[in-house]
Amino acid sequence: MIEIRNLNKTYQMGSVKVEALRKTSLKIAAGEFVAIMGASGSGKSTLMHVLGLLDRPDSGEFLLEGEDMTKLSDKELALVRNQLVGFVFQQFHLLPRMTALENAQLPLIYAGRKHLKDRAIKEITEVGLKDRMLHKPNEMSGGQQQRVAIARSLVNDPPIILADEPTGNLDTKSKEEIVAILKKLNQKGKTIIIVTHEPEIAAHCRRIIYMRDGQIISDQANAQALGPGQGSFQETPVKDILSNAKKSFSARMELFDYFRQALFAMMSHKMRSFLSILGVLIGVAAVVAMLAIGQGAKESIEKQLSSLGSNLLIVRSGAPMSGGVALEAGAATRLRTKDVSAIKDLKEYVYSASPSVSSRAQAVFGNKNWNTRVEGVDVEYERIRASTPTSGRFFTAQEVKQRDKVALLGTTVLKELFGDTDPLGQTIKINAINFKVIGVLPAKGSMGPSDQNDIIIIPITTAMYRVLGKQYLDSIYVEAKDADLIDETQRAIVRLMIKEHRLRTDEQKDSFQIRNMADIKNTLTATTKTMSLLLGAIAAISLLVGGIGIMNIMLVSVTERTREIGLRKAIGANNTDIMIQFLIEAVLMSLLGGISGVALGVGASILITSIAGWAAKVSVFSIALSVVFSLFIGVVFGLWPARQASKLDPITALRYE
Repeated sequence: MIEIRNLNKTYQMGSVKVEALRKTSLKIAAGEFVAIMGASGSGKSTLMHVLGLLDRPDSGEFLLEGEDMTKLSDKELALVRNQLVGFVFQQFHLLPRMTALENAQLPLIYAGRKHLKDRAIKEITEVGLKDRMLHKPNEMSGGQQQRVAIARSLVNDPPIILADEPTGNLDTKSKEEIVAILKKLNQKGKTIIIVTHEPEIAAHCRRIIYMRDGQIISDQANAQALGPGQGSFQETPVKDILSNAKKSFSARMELFDYFRQALFAMMSHKMRSFLSILGVLIGVAAVVAMLAIGQGAKESIEKQLSSLGSNLLIVRSGAPMSGGVALEAGAATRLRTKDVSAIKDLKEYVYSASPSVSSRAQAVFGNKNWNTRVEGVDVEYERIRASTPTSGRFFTAQEVKQRDKVALLGTTVLKELFGDTDPLGQTIKINAINFKVIGVLPAKGSMGPSDQNDIIIIPITTAMYRVLGKQYLDSIYVEAKDADLIDETQRAIVRLMIKEHRLRTDEQKDSFQIRNMADIKNTLTATTKTMSLLLGAIAAISLLVGGIGIMNIMLVSVTERTREIGLRKAIGANNTDIMIQFLIEAVLMSLLGGISGVALGVGASILITSIAGWAAKVSVFSIALSVVFSLFIGVVFGLWPARQASKLDPITALRYE
């Protein structure tokens, strides 16, 4: 069954080379019960590890059922270990967070036979632990833990059982029980190979091999031992097993099992996992809250900009300089009503236009008074400045023509003069002149120190000739036909004003001004976008720090669980299995941190809105971005530790202290 020819294995111990095996040759038939003995450093454990496919020889041949094991890949070796070899270790190597039954089941998981749970129960029962199968290792004696290890080695029904000092840490009674179990297994046809330094244990074996300095010095039959195994033995076709190694890992171990193993690892180190999750949680919460603030600010600005009106241009008279001193606005060019008519005639570019005059005035209602801005406009103002009343109506062209004394109130004036009283139909005094309130303007917010709601709108003719006594216009509101025509409309108005007022081209700058609200809107929008990106970048940095924290924790986890990784590889896990398990563990922590961070970020946004009064709006995009980014963090920062774990050599990992 087993044949080795001229095996050599050398270890580098610092600057010293130690020859653990030197041209070692050996044959073991199926169903034998063999003891390998020798002093410490004789090479017996190294030989055991090579026979168990945990270590590779430097040279020589190792044939298992005629197949050369030295030429197999790590993945193929893992599959052969899983199905042909069962290990019983001196240190038991049970996973402390799992029950006896779950420990016994591990080889089934890596073999893709998880559904054969009854087989694990059967083996646990066979070793006399039926009533202890749901207990964890720290609730068992040394002898009971070794029985669990034996049950684990048998669960895939391997033909070969390798026991490395299986009784070294046990009392006399437990030793006898373990030896009895091994003898019973041999009688059933299992090939048993024991490494021991105890003659009384070797006395139970039919064949005793002695080693010294990496060589076999004696190989004798033990006539006093029991006869050969009574059970029938059927060889496992190694070729069939190796053909399975070409299948994807999903054919062996289900994704759910990876998640389950990762969850076990997280739950066994709750504080460490919590700290990792906390780093991502804070980062994601910061991203969600920051983006919500940025989005809220953007929408708030857009709302205020929309109140200015669409496709808006404002023509104002200039303020020329005289000796470095700015003169009164309009001292050079007076805007006239016929300018409004001329601008309206630019039908290729202009949709409508409205004249405007304004000044401060005292408004009085009953025993309340308020100093506010009074603006006289035409009927087109309603559409141009998005000023359709929320209650009441706008004045008509007929009322403008008749210079009627009607007024619309901004929300600030409404609050100061009327409070909760309905103003419609009421009479107020503006500069001691009675006006009838016919409507309430929509709320428009503030533009810097100026409150757009602190205003009273009256007909342009009434303002010029009855209230403010102005003969010229202060400004003209112009609505372009299309947003794409804003710049062309502005140039057309400039040409028109130069022509109408007979100005030189170099006088245009000081004679009148045209304010393009689209430019202001674009500037504010760009500023808001930049602010959002800045806030998001700051939050992303905190998320990045959380990812680095996960990587550090996972690297520590790899170090702490080195022996566990060695055990998993010994019972059949390949490099891919180990890497996926650790990677899923990192992704799970990132995902939990991401989901919790989203909840915290949404809560923080609501709190900011209610306490600070800032506009904060959580978008689906920011939530999706945060969750996806947290998953990305888990993959990126978990990949390196996962690769480090998967590259560990099984025997080196098992010996790690």
